Amino acid sequence: MKTYFDSSGLAKRYIKERGSDKVEEVLSRASEIAISLVGPPEIVSALCRLQRQKAISGVQYAMIKKRLFEDIEDISISNITIPVAERAIGILEEHPLRTMDALHVASALDWQADLFVTADRRQAAAAEASGLNVLLV
Repeated sequence: MKTYFDSSGLAKRYIKERGSDKVEEVLSRASEIAISLVGPPEIVSALCRLQRQKAISGVQYAMIKKRLFEDIEDISISNITIPVAERAIGILEEHPLRTMDALHVASALDWQADLFVTADRRQAAAAEASGLNVLLV
């Protein structure tokens, strides 16, 4: 199953919280996995925030970041092309999303994902309305 992960969904692989078990299960069943080019910086941003808040240590940050970039070697990266950006604009005009969230949905549609994984309810609703099968984790 071609599975596209939004940053909020994939982050649950590295930051153990509710939904992390589902993410691991989906990852183990996926035939192909993709994320957007903006996914890794978004996940690193979340990790930096956690480190600033003292929720994770510097050592934990370094270990998680290393694991993320090791995983990325086996993941397809969806680029933000003009057609993806145009599709994201259309999604923004129809749904109350942030820019990056719309880019993820547009990227998943462009990649022809069988499943879209996210932890964001508004994004999940927009993805579903756009024709994607969605797993909210």
